[in-house]
Amino acid sequence: MKPIFKQTAVVVTLAAALAVSQAAVIPPGVQLSPTQTLIRNNGSETETLDPALAESVGANNLTRDLFEGLTANDQNGKIVPGVAESWKQSNATTWIFKLRKNAKWSNGDPVTADDFVFAIRRFVDPKTASTYAATYGIFLLNGAAVVKGTKPSSEVGVKAIDKYTLEVKTAFPVTFLPELMSNNNLGPVHKASLVKYGKDWTKPGKLVSNGAYVLKEWQVNNRIVLEKNPKYWDAANVQLTLVTYLPIEDGNADVKLYESGENEWVYQLPPGTYEKYKVQYPKEIRNAPMIGLRYYSYQTQDPVFKDVRVRKALSMVIDRDILAQRVTADGQAPAYSVIVAGTHGADVTPYEWATWPMAKRVVEAKSLLQQAGVKPGSKFSFSYNTSEYHKKMAVFAASEWKSKLGLDIETESMEFKVLLKKRHDGDFQMARNGWLADYNDATSFLALVRCDSDQNNSFNCNRKAEALIEQGSQSTDPAKRKALLTQASQMIMEDYPIIPLLQYSLPRLVKSYVGGYSLLNAQDRFRSKDLYIIKH
Repeated sequence: MKPIFKQTAVVVTLAAALAVSQAAVIPPGVQLSPTQTLIRNNGSETETLDPALAESVGANNLTRDLFEGLTANDQNGKIVPGVAESWKQSNATTWIFKLRKNAKWSNGDPVTADDFVFAIRRFVDPKTASTYAATYGIFLLNGAAVVKGTKPSSEVGVKAIDKYTLEVKTAFPVTFLPELMSNNNLGPVHKASLVKYGKDWTKPGKLVSNGAYVLKEWQVNNRIVLEKNPKYWDAANVQLTLVTYLPIEDGNADVKLYESGENEWVYQLPPGTYEKYKVQYPKEIRNAPMIGLRYYSYQTQDPVFKDVRVRKALSMVIDRDILAQRVTADGQAPAYSVIVAGTHGADVTPYEWATWPMAKRVVEAKSLLQQAGVKPGSKFSFSYNTSEYHKKMAVFAASEWKSKLGLDIETESMEFKVLLKKRHDGDFQMARNGWLADYNDATSFLALVRCDSDQNNSFNCNRKAEALIEQGSQSTDPAKRKALLTQASQMIMEDYPIIPLLQYSLPRLVKSYVGGYSLLNAQDRFRSKDLYIIKH
């Protein structure tokens, strides 16, 4: 990172430069199909279409099409203007966003600064019960206090200077704020329709949105259909007229639909099939490293998992190399830290034992369990969401714990939205988990393990590390901030609140005629407005 005010000048220039080029860029000579429709699998049934409540990747894929925040990610993952056409910093903790005057809601109402103020206040209000409120709220002035209920939502640091100017005040210097504001949890909602329809405001015929698409149809566990929004400010450059999202969790079923022509975008290939499909469909295979982490969560308040020795032992004996090379076999890298390669703001600090021979790790793990009073034959439960991918990973982990430590693992499979709730409720012993960064900074990953974070499903808390993170957040010296966040992440990982397993890649099949798909998008954020169908 560069010093804060030098970086600001770059951000403002970038915003101005990119304001002219916003939708799908069609390369010279490419002929478009007369039918601009796309069917893609979204991985699971979405838990919501309310941007304040969206948590899963699938929900955010949908809200990214339906809504638009101050900023957005283009097909390469770069930050581009959204509703805000430019932004600047007036001081280290104050940002001014200038809204475009031609941004409209799907009913024709103008999108104004007041829409953002209303939405952000609603987002951090404890009554809304967003599972992301604390994750993002900490960055806004008074946001943490509002989330805790000690200050009213009107005190959060957002203010409409005028109809098309929004001021955002942060709790400490946040150099990546334009990137943070690309998340639609911090985007606008249409107050009048929300007030009129209450919890039904996200249903077809009632949802008023400001993105490139509007909600046409929602058949639960079947499909969600979005159609082009004629009132969207950049509608003239949006190519896809209809986008259908499927909620298929089973990877094999996903591929079958793809091969039969009923799906044009596989969410994720089943484990162990990547090399096969790479040969079979060389022009349609897509895979690239993601800024994301596959991991397992412990419920650290569970009596047996309160003992860090137990948590450490179970993590030590999982052979990530075999998991990556033989089980998933799709180009993912082993992970031994909450921070993954390519993350800004902190270094990756793997466990010392990661380089030990497995035999040495097993001896140490057995000793730790013996010290903790856990005997061979002890039973533990593991929860995961229905998917051949997660099942194979779970079976592998259970076999590692059984063969090396003599532990019996009872696995339970469920719908993804059920697993989400179980994790937040702490109703599990061990559970499958995963995280794609919401913005490229270490704090996105630290949200998984911080004391007061709503994304901390392990319920572990290290106050000394928390103090280091706070200290780093207040610093305007990038090197000092990075050192403090690195130290904090290492300290937290010594508590073993999670089992880091693999750094994400997303192997999938996408029809060769789907244009605009980029392998540079390390957060897997694709807006349908950036895509197009080539004549075929």
